Amino acid sequence: MNRKILVAVDGSPHSFSALRYLGELFAGVKEITFHLLCIVPFDDQVIDQEWLADGELIETLSDATRSRWDHAHRYMAEAILQLARRGVDPEQVVSDVRLRRVGTAADIIQEARKGTYDAVLIGRRGLSKLAAMFMGSISEELLGGCHDLPVWMVDGQVHSNKILVPIDGTVHSLRAVDHLSFIFRNNPHVEITLFHSSALLASHGQSPREDFHGLWGRDWCELHLSDDHSVFHAPEQLLLEANIPANRIHRLHTRRGIHPSRQILRQAIVDGFGTIVMGRRGRDAKRGLLQGSVSEPVLLMAEGIAVWVVG
Repeated sequence: MNRKILVAVDGSPHSFSALRYLGELFAGVKEITFHLLCIVPFDDQVIDQEWLADGELIETLSDATRSRWDHAHRYMAEAILQLARRGVDPEQVVSDVRLRRVGTAADIIQEARKGTYDAVLIGRRGLSKLAAMFMGSISEELLGGCHDLPVWMVDGQVHSNKILVPIDGTVHSLRAVDHLSFIFRNNPHVEITLFHSSALLASHGQSPREDFHGLWGRDWCELHLSDDHSVFHAPEQLLLEANIPANRIHRLHTRRGIHPSRQILRQAIVDGFGTIVMGRRGRDAKRGLLQGSVSEPVLLMAEGIAVWVVG
């Protein structure tokens, strides 16, 4: 079951940090491919030339744009070497440089939608408190435009392969675990901790059982969502069915905490997690634990951590 990840890069240090993150997580993993996509901006006035291919269009543009185009191609060659040095076979990597057509985020989203990817990854700079209020237009647009596709955001240098997954008994958190189990299927080295707070569950409640049937089937749900420990049991079962060793799956249960996002981040920092995997509801769903009101503050405050948002 080959997995396919779209990686948005721009030649900056935070893009190299994202590549380092991929190398640390997926070195030696064969059934995964990475499509590196660089969108080159240009300020030239272009009229009635949308039909031109990038190779033809570049010949009509300014020296500055052509310089950025050449730099992007050099960066792509270096990016493939960087991944190879970290154990990712160059045959698993595809690189693509394109001129910006609609907008950087819009062009990435367009490729994500037509390319049948399993996730979109983007690296971002460590944000100041002021910049964090806005998070950056490209990151914000990707999150807003990819509700049906997981978005992985890598903030700065990530130094741990440990993964924290907040769970709350909802279909949204179980979908996040399902995505995680697919990405790391047959991986004996990944270390995953399922994090649950009784205080958070008490305030929001679980999803109706019928919400799960369309994704995992009635029989599976009746078997794994029926006991008193199903908050942990069902996520663990998904991971075990993906051949992730039981001794690499951990439970963490707490009854403390007030604000969900702060509780999740505090746990990630205290125990040295490098990745947080969160589910979120659709645009029109009622607010609850793992959706915009929680995942967005986690994204804003996370430093040196990768956050996966699974819609």
